[in-house]
Amino acid sequence: MIDYEWRGHFGNTELDRLHAEGFEHGLLDDDWWGQVNRHSLGWVCVRRDGRLVGFVNVAWDGAVHAFVLDPVVTAAVRRQGIGSRLVSLAVEHARLAGCEWLHVDFEDHLRSFYFDRCGFRGTSAGLIRL
Repeated sequence: MIDYEWRGHFGNTELDRLHAEGFEHGLLDDDWWGQVNRHSLGWVCVRRDGRLVGFVNVAWDGAVHAFVLDPVVTAAVRRQGIGSRLVSLAVEHARLAGCEWLHVDFEDHLRSFYFDRCGFRGTSAGLIRL
């Protein structure tokens, strides 16, 4: 069974493992719980049989702009619609909070996911690597 929860509880270790797998890097031992509680409008946890299998952070400017950050789904459950449902819940809750815009940055190979499955549109944007 797949469960989705807005602002769901998670442990730092379980999110760190999911993030490391999804973004192909080592474990970071970050304080994910502290970060999202300080800086985010909310987040979505996805669990299958109690295990964290998906996550997205929704940061915001405190007004009308929200930002989808680091959506991730574990490899074992990819291509089952979980990622697009994860993003749709981020959209829904950003809208309910009064946001007017939801931004996302992504790599080119994810364009069809964000445009075709999630409804995002292309814009001109800028980026500086720091």
